[in-house]
Amino acid sequence: MTKAQVTYADAGVNIDAGNALVERIKPLAKATARAGAMGGVGGFGALFDLKAAGYKDPILVSGTDGVGTKIKLAQQIGKHDTIGIDLVAMCVNDLIVQGAEPLFFLDYFATSALDVNIATEVVAGIAEGCKLAGCALVGGETAEMPGMYKPGEYDLAGFAVGAVERDQVLPKEVMKGDVILGLASSGVHSNGYSLVRHILDVQKLDISAAVNADHAKALLVPTRIYIKPCLAAIRAGGVKALAHITGGGITENTPRVLPEHVSAEINLAAWEFPPLFKWLQDAGNVAQSEMLRTFNCGVGMILVVDAAKADAITALLTKEGETLYALGRIIDKQKERVVFS
Repeated sequence: MTKAQVTYADAGVNIDAGNALVERIKPLAKATARAGAMGGVGGFGALFDLKAAGYKDPILVSGTDGVGTKIKLAQQIGKHDTIGIDLVAMCVNDLIVQGAEPLFFLDYFATSALDVNIATEVVAGIAEGCKLAGCALVGGETAEMPGMYKPGEYDLAGFAVGAVERDQVLPKEVMKGDVILGLASSGVHSNGYSLVRHILDVQKLDISAAVNADHAKALLVPTRIYIKPCLAAIRAGGVKALAHITGGGITENTPRVLPEHVSAEINLAAWEFPPLFKWLQDAGNVAQSEMLRTFNCGVGMILVVDAAKADAITALLTKEGETLYALGRIIDKQKERVVFS
């Protein structure tokens, strides 16, 4: 008796679907081209020419991240076109805090069985995020892993590389009297979604139900990409430090860019928690202190600036379309690294 021949497709991996996806995303990646990017998607590796990008004495800065359990909500609702923006944002916003301009980005997409339409939506979001950040989408990896994920599930990871001239690396020379400014967030961004999902469970709220469309829409608003306004502020002079408000909220992220001899004093009256955060706080009965160390609470990026340049930087960022809050000042070191007043 002749044994039936077995193929990779019999094991649940569709090479043809993978090839079809590559062809679909090539024009998406091409649309993100920038000075220094060499070649296109499909090779074994990607090349980048730092000299062509205009750098003389560059330091490379790299970062990798994902979007956490926000991806579960995207899959639950069936909205896949913005989660890629989140992925890019979470990586590139971590580069700008060191003064680095994002240069190129790679993504990792893993699933049980490749759905070319869904994967294309996700990558289209990644390409859009790269355009917003001014970096090139130079490649990535698509992995089909039957048995690792449930049908319809996928996971994402991103990797970004940026550059900054050696003498412009942040943070630098933060001192007592410096002004703390906050840039408004677009929503929850991509942190704290395990708590969000817990609150939804406690409230027995089916986020995929039509009646909850407003909540679903608000929770899936993509993470703000702060690259262009922050680069403009850095190049104008006076920016001493930046803090991306991710997991750990304002409480945990602000001290990461402060020297040991100072603390940050932040005035809670400087801004109002946006309605989505107020709803989460009330629905989950979450203490204010817990909100501030879990969510961005409406402030997605913090800038520490020279007091003499604060007004000029505020005017510049406002012109860039940002909503700013005058959050407070750098003070002598206290018991707490962030003192809320």
